[in-house]
Amino acid sequence: MPHITRDSLMTLEGYAKVRSEMRAEIMAHKKNRMVELGDHVTLIFEDEKTMRYQIQEMLRAERTFEDSGIQDELDAYNPLVPDGTNWKATMMIQYSDPDERKVALANLKGIEDRVWVQVAEQPRVHAIADEDLERETEEKTSSVHFLRFELDATSIAAAKAGGPIRMGIDLEAYRVEPMTLAENIRAALVLDLS
Repeated sequence: MPHITRDSLMTLEGYAKVRSEMRAEIMAHKKNRMVELGDHVTLIFEDEKTMRYQIQEMLRAERTFEDSGIQDELDAYNPLVPDGTNWKATMMIQYSDPDERKVALANLKGIEDRVWVQVAEQPRVHAIADEDLERETEEKTSSVHFLRFELDATSIAAAKAGGPIRMGIDLEAYRVEPMTLAENIRAALVLDLS
């Protein structure tokens, strides 16, 4: 799968000209890559397009145009582009009330390791979480995690053949029973597999 390179990015000026159009395109693209697990957990399955947008936004926000700063962003976000044998997702734990969020994040320690996917009748694949840095403390988990679901050849073949994709969470404090992904999301995720 292609990674984003310095030469493939737009300049700050070029990006400014297409930013609103690109934002609308990315929001529509993400609708086919978003999975809600229960009332408080949302996964956005990332790909080259979502990460390219994120890099462009970071460069714009930080007014970065030096090669070293651009490389830092590439190094941070390229690992979130699937490489053909996996799905990668940003997981957000969302509670609107700050007090409720504080209690929930304390109770949901370890949730990032208990999210799973299953293709057809293949074994469940639990997420490999936060490979870049630890996001959990002794007191609580983070509200944002980065997940990788590494698939074997049989699961990849089953997904490409149209097999259903199910997801769930098996943490006792936040159990989400198996749910089958909608066809638009299944089809988008299959495109991430080589």
